[in-house]
Amino acid sequence: MAGHPLDCSGNDNVLLWGPRDDAPLEDGLRTRDTQCGLFATGKVLRRFNVPFTYIENSRITDDVFKNGFRNFIAVCAAVRDFNNTRILQIAPRPAAFWTVICNEGELLEKFGIQVFPVTLVDIANNVYKVLDRKDSQYKVTLNKIKNVMDISKVPYEDVEKLVALKVVISDFCKEYKCNSAAIQCWNALQDSLGIMPCMVNGLLTEEGIPVVCEMDIHGAITAVLLQAASLYSSPIFFADLTVRHPTNDNAELLWHCGNFPPSLAKENAKKELGRHFIFPTHMPGTGEWEIKGGDITICRFDGDHGEYRLFAGEGKGTEGPKTKGTYVWFEVSNWPEWERKLVEGPYIHHCAGVHGTVAAVLKEVCKYIPGLKADYVE
Repeated sequence: MAGHPLDCSGNDNVLLWGPRDDAPLEDGLRTRDTQCGLFATGKVLRRFNVPFTYIENSRITDDVFKNGFRNFIAVCAAVRDFNNTRILQIAPRPAAFWTVICNEGELLEKFGIQVFPVTLVDIANNVYKVLDRKDSQYKVTLNKIKNVMDISKVPYEDVEKLVALKVVISDFCKEYKCNSAAIQCWNALQDSLGIMPCMVNGLLTEEGIPVVCEMDIHGAITAVLLQAASLYSSPIFFADLTVRHPTNDNAELLWHCGNFPPSLAKENAKKELGRHFIFPTHMPGTGEWEIKGGDITICRFDGDHGEYRLFAGEGKGTEGPKTKGTYVWFEVSNWPEWERKLVEGPYIHHCAGVHGTVAAVLKEVCKYIPGLKADYVE
């Protein structure tokens, strides 16, 4: 109902809360009936199809208010970032990855999400330009890599290429005002530059520009949402759902070739810059470390046949066997339930994770994004 005082057809998020009433006065009179107004307001908002977030009737000093208000701020941040998502697309998807096929036109028409493509030729040419000038941005990045990880197993000239690649992707994101990127990480990049981008992806993600693997546009959207839902309190990590724990039926390996942000590494874990252990060429550029455990939220934005869902669930990091790349073993209360939901779709083997418990925030986000359905476990 455009123009009506209750019209919220734009990007407004509505919070409904009322303070807990005092006791009646000695003569029996009441100063107000807050809950009466809350019930009425909720009904009227529904009449006009206005989505809203409700915090239970409470005092402003109560934990339920503090937590509810913080969650509402997180919802607002996630909706804002989603509505302003612009993804740098670095090359096309790998030919074999039918799983990451997306409808760019539909994402634009339905959600306003924009994709800005650049070629690997653009990337490679600019990498060599950065290597020629080695400016202050290059030097800062090189010093950071030297300070946070062991680079002794990788030729120094390849370390320099990785530094230049990070600078180039960052510059393209600034030029096109992108808040995330998706990259075709194999095999053309190895042919043109002789490196893997995994560790670079992790460094950019750590700085608030999630870079996801294997041209997963939906994965980039997932990362943007999750980063904001956690109020940027911790870097997200972009993972493969890979194998079940050998002895724990409710645990799964969250892993990728080496792209988890180094700041997430387990305490006292050695952080190494390594070579890819799967591809025969064993190109350098992967991170090698286990990340810390604790509370973890997993999320996936995905869709097919014109329908989109946001999967979210929570668990904890747990102990498990050492493996290559960057990883954490992730335990939930009922992994078979997770597995069935993920396989039956519309999801794939990619997800984003963040330390903390934000599944409730992600569920609430879907109220404010028309065409996106919440899908969660536990």
